[in-house]
Amino acid sequence: MTLWADGHHDNQFPHLWCAGATGGQQELTASDPERFFRPPYVGGRGWIGVRLDRDADWAEIAELCQDAYRVIAPARLPPNWTANQPG
Repeated sequence: MTLWADGHHDNQFPHLWCAGATGGQQELTASDPERFFRPPYVGGRGWIGVRLDRDADWAEIAELCQDAYRVIAPARLPPNWTANQPG
């Protein structure tokens, strides 16, 4: 995940980029193109851009971040790992 608090390149608004599950980018950008977008550089790999300068649904953003970790996490997580535990 990458946070651009002051914007980045042509996207001069606060936003987040996060890895997306297969098909997630297309689904989110089609359902709400005012909030979700295909970020430069990593958009071709399915990453999702999320605007943070609008009515952000923080529970949804937390879920996207957890999903992003699962997309790039090692195939085998520690046996007792949960998204709510540090490290």
